[in-house]
Amino acid sequence: MERPRIVGTLLMGILVWCCMATSANADTKMIYKDSNQPYNVRIKDLIGRMTLEEKIGQMIQIERNVSSPEVMRKYFIGSLLSGGGSEPTPQASPKDWIDMVNEFQKGSLSSRLGIPMIYGIDAVHGHNNVYKATIFPHNIGLGATRDPELVSRIGVVTALEVRATGIHYVFAPCIAVCRDPRWGRCYESYSEDPKIVQDMTEIIPGLQGQIPSSYPKGVPFVGGMESVAACAKHYIGDGGTTEGINENNTVIDNKGLLSIHLPGYVSSIRKGVATVMISYSSLNGVKMHANYEMVTNFLKKNLRFKGFVISDWEGIDRITSPPHANYTYSIEASVNAGLDMIMLPYNYTEFIDGLTYLVKNNFVPMSRIDDAVKRILLVKFTMGLFENPLADERFVKQLGCEAHRELARDAVRKSLVLLKNGKSADAPLLPLPKKASNILVAGSHADNLGYQCGGWTIKWMGFSGNNLTTGTTILTAIKNTVDPTSKVVYNENPDAEFVKSGGFSYAIVVVGEHPYAETKGDNLNLTIPEPGPSTITNVCGTVKCVVVVVSGRPVVIQPYVASMEALVAAWLPGSEGQGVADVLFGDFGFTGKLSFTWFKTVDQLPMHVGDPHYDPLFPLGFGLTTQPAKAQ
Repeated sequence: MERPRIVGTLLMGILVWCCMATSANADTKMIYKDSNQPYNVRIKDLIGRMTLEEKIGQMIQIERNVSSPEVMRKYFIGSLLSGGGSEPTPQASPKDWIDMVNEFQKGSLSSRLGIPMIYGIDAVHGHNNVYKATIFPHNIGLGATRDPELVSRIGVVTALEVRATGIHYVFAPCIAVCRDPRWGRCYESYSEDPKIVQDMTEIIPGLQGQIPSSYPKGVPFVGGMESVAACAKHYIGDGGTTEGINENNTVIDNKGLLSIHLPGYVSSIRKGVATVMISYSSLNGVKMHANYEMVTNFLKKNLRFKGFVISDWEGIDRITSPPHANYTYSIEASVNAGLDMIMLPYNYTEFIDGLTYLVKNNFVPMSRIDDAVKRILLVKFTMGLFENPLADERFVKQLGCEAHRELARDAVRKSLVLLKNGKSADAPLLPLPKKASNILVAGSHADNLGYQCGGWTIKWMGFSGNNLTTGTTILTAIKNTVDPTSKVVYNENPDAEFVKSGGFSYAIVVVGEHPYAETKGDNLNLTIPEPGPSTITNVCGTVKCVVVVVSGRPVVIQPYVASMEALVAAWLPGSEGQGVADVLFGDFGFTGKLSFTWFKTVDQLPMHVGDPHYDPLFPLGFGLTTQPAKAQ
């Protein structure tokens, strides 16, 4: 009678062992790696496997120059970036970039769960950190085109050139509404008019791919290997600070905030933008990096944004004054406010220790950590990073290719704004004749590729000269365009006697601002630096001249307008200066319209349409037009 009991016990043991084996087998099956599973299933599976250390690692973005494959593996780092000017080697090739990104990625893939990292870069007017990339006009010029479809095509091209270097994520577009040109980031803004900024969010489908009509609202969308994740920045009110002081305080009522600074974000979220970057600035005295009401309650809950929210560079440090004075508080305030990924970008061990302490001592709830990580993973799954973590060389020939440069050249043509043409309407100077015995080209910006590209080009602050990337200067473009029998004389800063004795048919004077970025560009006087004004005076007082202003915003020009026959706002046109000559000489007509009010004096600022004191030199929307000239 004992045998049945023994057999029964044995069978029960086998059954339990089978159940345990099945459970263990299910446990080892990585559901999150199964691309056939819905994103939410994959995220739930993966986050259930993650330790606190692994979760915090996903929330970190660090600079590539403090990282290594071992750092990526050991600390489970979720993201890397290249700041302005941060490159593998000087004049690095696409292959150099790909090899670097892939080495870091292999470190991430060798971690316990093999979660791929996402690599970010500031591609704010083309892939502007990279040698030989196509450099497009800065946003202020694109706003003058009033052409959202053009901007969308620029997004497509930028994404291809970014992918050519193995990178997946761009900190663009800037959808700031610059309300005061004294702000050093005004050239990153499409317009002072929120409707124009909203229209230009068409760059997002260009960068990320066209979102399907049935796609759920607020969910990030990135459509394949030719696309990149985009970032709407800087949320919110960055362009409205007092006197245009960078990172300062925006004082505004709710109606103004919603009508001026919000529309671009509503459109961006509707178009599936993957990430939103928080502004350094404060809103009515509250630092945006610590603003729970605006980040969690409004952006995430009210606008239903489902992508991830990222800080700006050392943004959480600047919650306190001086920066980094109480870093534990900065971590707590920013993460609890709703920030998901922190662009540290250096002190990752300090951040890890601080956030670990805050979670373990219940200052930051685990639910907040899980929300951040879920959002980051959703973007990574949406991008297909788990299926295609390593870059290949399929797009390398796209970088700076002729078709992309032709698009940039077209953008330059459409961005130019003609502000004056002739001393009287019936005696226009433009278009200029290609055939002329002696043409003077003068000015500091005529033969300087760095100046015409502006800040955020190769280096954070931009550069001077023609040696750091490739393109066509305005002087070269003029020489390419005029009749072979025409003589072009270039003198950067001629004196009046030189001009008088030269026998010139006409002169082209190209002057403007020197490159700058962010706070370095804050400027309370907005004058053109010398010798620009002297060049205008010396040339235009003697010979018929057109002045081409290369600047990141309206500048003081009123004192000189009477002396010149024609005036063109060229903004910061980028690498394709040929587009300037195309329009000056009439191969194409002028079509651009001011996307910013052009003031008479800085004492008028800030000044906008509808203000009682609105008395500009040239109003918002102004721009003379010309027809293409008949063959000369």
